[in-house]
Amino acid sequence: MVVSRDKAPTAQETFMQMAQAAGLRGRLLVTVGMLILVRFGVFLPVPGIDREAFEQNVSGSPLIGFLDLFSGGGLRALGIFALGILPYINASIIIQLLTAALPSLEDLQKNEGEAGRRKISQITRYVSLGWALLQSTGIAIWVSSYAENPGPVFLFKTALALTAGSMFVMWVSELITERGVGNGASLLIFLNIVAVLPRSLGQTIELAQQDQAIVGRVILLLLVFLIMIVGIVFVQEGTRRIPILSARRQVGRKLYRERSSYLPLRLNQGGVMPIIFASAVLILPGSLAEFANNSFLIQVANYLSPGGPTPWLYVSFYLLLILFFSYFYASLIINPVDMAQNLKKMGASIPGIRPGRTTSEYIERVLNRLTFLGAIFLGLVAIVPTAVESATRVQTFRGLGATSLLIIVGVAIDTAKQIQTYVISQRYEGMVKQ
Repeated sequence: MVVSRDKAPTAQETFMQMAQAAGLRGRLLVTVGMLILVRFGVFLPVPGIDREAFEQNVSGSPLIGFLDLFSGGGLRALGIFALGILPYINASIIIQLLTAALPSLEDLQKNEGEAGRRKISQITRYVSLGWALLQSTGIAIWVSSYAENPGPVFLFKTALALTAGSMFVMWVSELITERGVGNGASLLIFLNIVAVLPRSLGQTIELAQQDQAIVGRVILLLLVFLIMIVGIVFVQEGTRRIPILSARRQVGRKLYRERSSYLPLRLNQGGVMPIIFASAVLILPGSLAEFANNSFLIQVANYLSPGGPTPWLYVSFYLLLILFFSYFYASLIINPVDMAQNLKKMGASIPGIRPGRTTSEYIERVLNRLTFLGAIFLGLVAIVPTAVESATRVQTFRGLGATSLLIIVGVAIDTAKQIQTYVISQRYEGMVKQ
């Protein structure tokens, strides 16, 4: 097959490489095999618990519904992989926040190269273990009222099983990242979300068969989901390209001309993280009210719920939280001062902007505008599907909200890009051999 090295790989070339290239085929098999193994572990039950009574009690809990999104139903089923990748995600967020706050961790990440990144990964694993022990102990104490033989032995065995399952899932995610295709942790969350889609589709079809008048509303809801997916693709891929001009330089007798390039700034720097943080803050009062049985917290949770007496308060607070966490996460990812210093060291500058402080202020202004637009879009993605579900009264897709859509689309785009990158590298290797 003749291909041009200047063009992106076509779908035909990509699928041929996936089928014929031993390296890519092996990576895909490792990825699929590990994902199937993790799905089996979700349905391996923790022994000694009355599952029917437990599932009936937590069926309407918003906290369990939110956490169950990342475990593919494992938390509701109380499988040994009930915690799933959650402790590793929490640990990664904690380390990322501490890296911006502690100079020692920042030095490891920026100046120590690969050795520093390995050290940070090792610290993240230890934090994941501690977080898994804490969460599994809390879950063991929580479900002890449903145990057949409650006591210290039950608490120890349950906490040990859940912690071991979480560490195994973390190892699988790192194995996929290293020897498979895509980011392992993201693919595991993607798999858990997609796993509930057949059930939601089946319930929707059954609902439409029972009531023919609801078919139009179901079609409207599906169209809204499709429009939101297209919008997410555009925003996830949207970038602001700031032009950069490299200075003319002379090396020996050779004179290098000025080169023009661009600095890409993404429209949505934080991805799905602002919505996850905002959702966690909104769920916190309800979770505390559920465990503490406090009347004040119950009233606060009622006002901050989508079906409460003041839905406008819920929407306003949700949008403000998304806006806050969007700016917060963007500040963690991009430092305009460091970016301006790096451009100055490379002998590059933005046309019409002085190097140094003026450049950092210009980048910060552009970044603030992009973050604001990205936050507005995230707010629409978070509110519109829920509003349409309430308007159409089709609640079968309640598990597929804004967070789910963003994760599904974002992980699919990143994985497809990695496969295309591998195909391009194989193309160049073939040219070198020729």
